[in-house]
Amino acid sequence: MKLSSTTFGTSLFTLATASLLASGMALAEGKTYKIGAAVYGLKGQFMQNWVRELKQHPAVKDGRVQITVFDGNYDALTQNNQIETMVTQRYDAIIFVPIDTKAGVGAVARAQENDIPVIASNTKVASASVPYVGNDDVEGGRLQAQAMVDKLQGKGNVVIIQGPIGQSAQIDREKGEMEVLKKNPGIKVIEMKTANWSRAEALSLTEDWLNAHPNGGISGIIAQNDDMALGALQAVKSRGLSPSDVPVTSIDGMPDAIQAAKKGNITTFLQDAQAQSQGALDVALRTLAGKDYKPQSVIWERYAQDVKWGDGTDKLYILPWVPVTNANADALYQQVAGSK
Repeated sequence: MKLSSTTFGTSLFTLATASLLASGMALAEGKTYKIGAAVYGLKGQFMQNWVRELKQHPAVKDGRVQITVFDGNYDALTQNNQIETMVTQRYDAIIFVPIDTKAGVGAVARAQENDIPVIASNTKVASASVPYVGNDDVEGGRLQAQAMVDKLQGKGNVVIIQGPIGQSAQIDREKGEMEVLKKNPGIKVIEMKTANWSRAEALSLTEDWLNAHPNGGISGIIAQNDDMALGALQAVKSRGLSPSDVPVTSIDGMPDAIQAAKKGNITTFLQDAQAQSQGALDVALRTLAGKDYKPQSVIWERYAQDVKWGDGTDKLYILPWVPVTNANADALYQQVAGSK
């Protein structure tokens, strides 16, 4: 067969194009993804664990993902500015743990307009277009409130220590708490105020409340996270009271709280920081790498009965709450404090 110069030129062009495409595919396979994690703040134990576990994801450990963590310092404007920075610097994806469910919507939209996928983890963004990997905080609120109802046998005065006002975890946990408490009219909520997930703020707040309601005026304390529960517990003990006098219920399942629960000092429910952070990174990588991406975190096996990967494009990946009991406390402690 004789090739014309035009055909031959076309053949060379096709071969050259194929070679470039193959090279591009090889580069894509060897690509290092630059992913930012914008977290609301790093003072508390839970987010410290969340970040630690994110950095233990197999794709981070083998160098395929370069993670940069941005500390939002509990301020929505700071978080928005950090997302703008990631957009300007052309990050490949953003994992977002917002301090305020609504305040970050505009910054997230700008990231998406620039083809930078955003995955919410632990707390939600008020946007249906943002996938979420985390727990159902309404259910978490129900669990901790029901635990208090059971402790008090349906009668008494309780106080509620809230998370940062406007964060989805605060909003949803409170919704769940109120659902349960409204069904138990023998329990009255006599105080409710934020301590911003802070152990120190909760300690001070609880001391003030114990002064304002002396002589058994407070029957129980519902704290919307473990750090605040531990601050409240410290205030109770410093007053010469025992956890049986003023029970404390919480959620998070952090190492210190697991130890306290094992001693019977608080009641708590684990939300898995590893599953939230590593699960969000798997979803981000699926968005970037395409349908052939297989999730790499162990968490998909751990919660295989509760959370299905599917094809990695779902909008909600809801993780289960795990009650901390005497029977599982040691194993959960090793999982939370010892996973490397």
